[in-house]
Amino acid sequence: MSGHNKWSTIKRKKGALDAKRSKIFSKIIKDIQVAVRESGPDPDGNPRLRLAIQNAKGASMPKDNVERAIKGSSDKDAKDLLELTFEGYLAHGIAIFVECTTNNQQRTVSNVRSIFNKFNGNMGTNGSLSFLFDRKGIFDIPKQNYNPDLELDLIDAGAEDISEEEESVIITTAMEDFGKMLKKLEELKVEVENARLQRIPKETIRLNKEDSLKILKAVDFFEDDEDVQNVYHNMEITDEVMSEMEE
Repeated sequence: MSGHNKWSTIKRKKGALDAKRSKIFSKIIKDIQVAVRESGPDPDGNPRLRLAIQNAKGASMPKDNVERAIKGSSDKDAKDLLELTFEGYLAHGIAIFVECTTNNQQRTVSNVRSIFNKFNGNMGTNGSLSFLFDRKGIFDIPKQNYNPDLELDLIDAGAEDISEEEESVIITTAMEDFGKMLKKLEELKVEVENARLQRIPKETIRLNKEDSLKILKAVDFFEDDEDVQNVYHNMEITDEVMSEMEE
């Protein structure tokens, strides 16, 4: 199977360029705490927690931090965590989908709305943009952990696309096959750097470089907010813009 999941490449490269380690750890800690609250502290019986711990390992998060996050899941702030989504448009009709985890809904709504306003955007009602994105399972595997001989097993487990990038192999599945693929990779003892459901745009909008960089600046503002876990958009990242991002 061949193909090129450019969206995953963009998310991976941009994440490596922009994200601060503390922000990455903060996201993972929230994932762990929500998972423990939902299904308990035992990873063997809690697939979501097992996934969060796996992502923590992929991000080189110290084991002590993971254990503290699990133990801290009974704290009041952790118990109050809510998962929220926000949708809206920025300039030039670019759709933005923001996923948050927060213990203060009023603060998060205010912060997200202010970023939309700052960049002359409009926050819409939940569900208004869902038709623009597909939810896909994305698995990022370091090349040294991947064996091409396993490809048929992965296709049987639901792989829609297997793309070889510079340093990793990206596997894409339908949302309903995410758990099946996660289980298969565990059975095959394939160590994954990061795995999660992502919102992939069905179609993208191409802008000139200047306007594209303005949109990406807005995306950065969203991503830098302490309550934001993920930000998705439907703007095409051209090679020219990619080069600018990598400088």
